Amino acid sequence: MAKKVLMALELTDSELSILFANDTQMQGLNREYRNKDKTTDVLAFSMSDGQYPHINPAILGDIVISLPTARRQAKEKGRGIYEEIAVLLVHGILHLIGYDHEKGEKEELRMKRKERELLNHCKQDKTPSPYPSPTRGEGI
Repeated sequence: MAKKVLMALELTDSELSILFANDTQMQGLNREYRNKDKTTDVLAFSMSDGQYPHINPAILGDIVISLPTARRQAKEKGRGIYEEIAVLLVHGILHLIGYDHEKGEKEELRMKRKERELLNHCKQDKTPSPYPSPTRGEGI
């Protein structure tokens, strides 16, 4: 999924890391880096915001997704866990490349539009995944 999003954004030479965490870990990261003492669904740490963005501009940064929060949100929204993770992944990637919904209503709308565009693009892309689908009972 991340590769498809990066291709759609014409960032095919870019890299990012994805970490799945629990709510306790997310709360700790959110507290340390955003001064918010609560869990959250996704955090993005852009390399361009770091101390050494010039070392390798192809490295976009790190995305951390809370699996327990993703599960809760998927259930609340009536969708599967993989779909929710896809939404969070796209959201995180957009943060890595400079989108920020917290900068005001106009930027929030711009980001939401781009999220929808990328998610729709990935749904329409019929390139088979190199990873097997989980069997019944298996999963995240």
